Amino acid sequence: MSHILDVKGLEVTFTGDGGKSISVEDVSFHVDPGEVVCIVGESGCGKSVTSLSIMGLLGRGGSVTKGRVLFEGRDLLSMTEKELDQIRGDRLTMIFQDPLSSLNPVFTIGSQMQESIRVHMGLSRQEARKRAAELLRKAGLSDASAVMKKYPHLLSGGMRQRVMIAMALSCHPSLLVADEPTTALDVTIQAQIMELLLELRREVGMAVLLITHDMGLVAQMADRVLVMYAGQLIEQASVLEIFDHPSHPYTKALLGAVPGIGDDRERVLSSIQGMAPERYDKIKGCRFAGRCPFCREVCRAPQPEMELGPEHKVRCCRAKEVELNG
Repeated sequence: MSHILDVKGLEVTFTGDGGKSISVEDVSFHVDPGEVVCIVGESGCGKSVTSLSIMGLLGRGGSVTKGRVLFEGRDLLSMTEKELDQIRGDRLTMIFQDPLSSLNPVFTIGSQMQESIRVHMGLSRQEARKRAAELLRKAGLSDASAVMKKYPHLLSGGMRQRVMIAMALSCHPSLLVADEPTTALDVTIQAQIMELLLELRREVGMAVLLITHDMGLVAQMADRVLVMYAGQLIEQASVLEIFDHPSHPYTKALLGAVPGIGDDRERVLSSIQGMAPERYDKIKGCRFAGRCPFCREVCRAPQPEMELGPEHKVRCCRAKEVELNG
């Protein structure tokens, strides 16, 4: 099976007042058709930068300095802005963290949705309006006609996120990138949004790259999991393998901090001591070493990825020892 998305050796650099700094380094992963892949990690670890680099939306100061991003066999990094615009919003779409800032405040919901549909699908104004209404209803907004007449600030957070989902799915994408799509939503709306994404994934067969810091959401949604820390992928495996046999100390620490329904009342949730490093591109060895209870002198050396099994990779020279020690 060919991968719908294949990221190889991605490096992203930002240039600011303090000079150049590497934000994402040596990131390689793939997404297969119809698959849900979750990137999980703490805030500031590089998850959103990775997704924005895939979309070609890094903005001022950011640039991809190494690597390739192959989408349906074509290298997105070698495309012109005009070529990217033909793919973005069509075969490749994205849901951003904050739907209010992602929607244009001076245009109605209907006009914004119809513009994308007409550009990518070549439909007439009437046909585009009809399709926009159908998509909004599919996204759980029953009174689509009323919603289309409103401006973004007149909708609730959950309604705006459903609008963003409807817009993202308007042209039958083969890959949807969702960057923490339930941020700032209450748990009830979050559950509805995630169920909606799974339902639409089954209907149209699209793949999903979901960025989150919520391990409960990962367990619910993922086929495979990519654990990210300080700009590097430090573990990747199937969702069952990650939860049953976490091999990197950081992955174990994340799972240890998650409460479970069947937990003993006396269980004390673990916490990760310290803070994630800021200028982590200056660290030669393991970037988690300063917070890791298993750290030894060997961890101060560069940590290449190790293969522990089929589709299970970890960036830790002591991974097998860590797993044995529980």
